[in-house]
Amino acid sequence: MTADDSFNRLDDDDYPAYTMGRAAEMLGTTQGFLRAIGEARLITPLRSAGGHRRYSRYQLRIAARARELVDHGTPVEAACRIVILEDQLEEAQRINTEYRRAAESVDPPTAA
Repeated sequence: MTADDSFNRLDDDDYPAYTMGRAAEMLGTTQGFLRAIGEARLITPLRSAGGHRRYSRYQLRIAARARELVDHGTPVEAACRIVILEDQLEEAQRINTEYRRAAESVDPPTAA
C-alpha cells in the first residue's frame, strides 16, 4: 500500500480507522458501551492484525444514535433494535422512492 492509498482511505466512511479507546472518547461513552452494542449486533467492528477492534465513521454514527437513545432511558438492547429498524425503514423508503421515480419515467402521470 502506498502513502496515496492510505490518504484516500481517510475519506472512506467504512474504513476502520478508530481504535476502541478513541471511538469511546469521541462518543463520550465507555468501551463497555461499545462492547454492549457489538454484542447486541448493532455494529460489528473489524479487527486489526493484532485482534484489536477498529471502528469506521459510519459505525460511530450508528453508535452515537444508540447512545442518544440510551441517554434518554432506553435499555441498550432496545436502543440497538430501534436503530436497526430505523435504518431498515430508511432503506425501504429510499427503494420505494427509486421505484416511484422509475415508474413515473416510464408512465408519466396524465394531467386532469
